[in-house]
Amino acid sequence: MVTTFRLDVNGPIGERAIARVGEHASLREASGQLPDGAYTTFRTYGGDRVLRLRQHVQRLEESVALLGNPAKLDEAATRQAVAHALRATGYPESRFRLTFAPPALFVSVEPFTPYPPSLYESGVWCVSVSLHRDNPHAKSTTFIASAADAYQALPAGAHEGLMIGEDGAVLEGLSSNFFAVMPSAIGQEAPLVLRTEEARVLAGVTRALVLEVAHEVLPVITEAVAYGDLPQARECFITSVSREILPVVRVDQIMIGDGKPGPITRALMQRFQALVQREAEPVL
Repeated sequence: MVTTFRLDVNGPIGERAIARVGEHASLREASGQLPDGAYTTFRTYGGDRVLRLRQHVQRLEESVALLGNPAKLDEAATRQAVAHALRATGYPESRFRLTFAPPALFVSVEPFTPYPPSLYESGVWCVSVSLHRDNPHAKSTTFIASAADAYQALPAGAHEGLMIGEDGAVLEGLSSNFFAVMPSAIGQEAPLVLRTEEARVLAGVTRALVLEVAHEVLPVITEAVAYGDLPQARECFITSVSREILPVVRVDQIMIGDGKPGPITRALMQRFQALVQREAEPVL
């Protein structure tokens, strides 16, 4: 069950300014009932701790500006609205979707259960899809329905759809960012680097955190991997708030590396968890 609250960002700050506006079966259903705008998603750790909420607020401001409706979003008011939703629902762990449709901020919350450990131990299968974002830098709610339809069309057993650019570049997932551990020179024995597209994808908050820890492990190149070069990939993974870092062991019919999550991906997973323990903070 998803519960949605509304905050008028131009109105008074406080409990009385936050109103419950509806309940829905899913986040998709909730988003379909809300005005078009920008959105961001995050989860709790330990019930009431979140990671980089300030960056999520900034992302909403940047996205509505790119969508032609610039507006400021007060971080303190946002934190109060999130805390109110936590108290009102009382889930052990929660996943939030903030939808900013100025002058309103909608706070949708549902119970969160992490993906099973078996997915991280065995890795997942991704498939290429024919879909693109009209504005890849703005996280717009108009993309949610298109992504949901694409998920419905994925073959059985596929975890994620990967969007491929017109130039054959692997850009991003329907709800994730994509990374590949590659030789620095294709077709040669060369030092490994981490590659991920930057110019044509959403700058996800989780992606930014992964880049922070990745620089401690190996060089990073913010350019996409060509689909045709995937057979040369040593390891691949996708990132998102709900998944954190999830190993990818096959793309379409291409086996990645030896078909198992690799040591670099595992090292990044460990470093990401350490970052969470250091930096997740109470909402208020």
